[in-house]
Order: sequence, then structure tokens, then C-alpha cells
Amino acid sequence: MSMTEERPQRADARRNREAILRAARHIFAKDGSQAQMDDVAKRAKVGVGTVYRHFPTKEALFEALAVDKFDRLARFADEAMEIEDPWDSVVTFLKQAAAMHASDRALSEVFRDHGDFMVGTAQDCGLTDLGDRLVQRAQAAGVLRKDIRGSDLGMICCSLGDLGAVPVWSWERMLDIVLDGLRPDGTQSELSA
Repeated sequence: MSMTEERPQRADARRNREAILRAARHIFAKDGSQAQMDDVAKRAKVGVGTVYRHFPTKEALFEALAVDKFDRLARFADEAMEIEDPWDSVVTFLKQAAAMHASDRALSEVFRDHGDFMVGTAQDCGLTDLGDRLVQRAQAAGVLRKDIRGSDLGMICCSLGDLGAVPVWSWERMLDIVLDGLRPDGTQSELSA
């Protein structure tokens, strides 16, 4: 085969992979870990064999989606660092991250069930350092409890995301309560539910 014949195959493979990831985001966000690879293949308009060539297991597909989500979380944290007020910076990050978790059932399940993978991925994309910087800046300003760590922000978001499975609970209301608990003096937060 010539190089010109190989290039379209690589481009097709990239397009297929992207189509699979798009389909998986939709299917897994709705159905969580109960989603089927066949459903992903149908939505991506590829054969199930193509899905398995790119992602040999459902867990491999979950992990690929999680890496993408961690990159988004790192962008949220980076953008939050640009906010002048340290408290608003923490609130903005938590609100964006919790909203993302609550809207994606599979993401919450993966984060909950694959802790080791999650810790490594958070470090790899820079989220761990960004979370620490958000927390340290807010603590230095005296607006955040001294016993909070950057990793606590992630755990808060994961916990709030799990509330999406119970429709009677509002993650926004729970975030408001959590924010009150993060303040050093227990004053009420400005975040409205």
C-alpha cells in the first residue's frame, strides 16, 4: 500500500473514534454503566467491532471519556483562577464542576468506582495542582476553612454529582449548604440555588 492509501484509513479511524466518543458521551451520560456498547455503536453509526477496536472494554471507553472530563475540569479551575475574588473563584469552580458531574451519570460512576485511575488522571492534566492553588489562595485570603485541601473540592463535586441519581435532591441546594460549611466562620454563601 502506498502512503496515500494509508492516510484516508487513518483519517477514517480518527473520525470513527471521535464519533464513538460523541455517542458514548450521550449514551453513558443518560444510562451510566448500564449502557451497552451496541447502543454506542448504533449512535456512532459504526459496527460494534469498530467500537471494540478503539476501546477493547467498556472500562477503556469510560476512561477515555473521563480523561476528556478531567481536561474540562482543569480548564474550569484554570478559568476560576482568573477570577479576582478568591471565594468567587472557589464557588465558580465548584458550581461548574458539580453541574458537569450532575449532568453525566457515567462520569459520576467512573469517578466513584475508579479512584486510582481518577487520582492519576487528575495529576496528569494539572487539576490537582490547580485545585491546591484555588484552595491555598482562598485560605490565604481568609475566606476558606484552613483544613480544606484541593482534593476535597473534587470529592465535593463527585458527591454532588451522585445526587443526580436521586431526582428529589437538588445538587444546587446541596452545594449551597456545602459552601456554607467551607467558610471559616459559617456565614451564608451568596450562591443562589
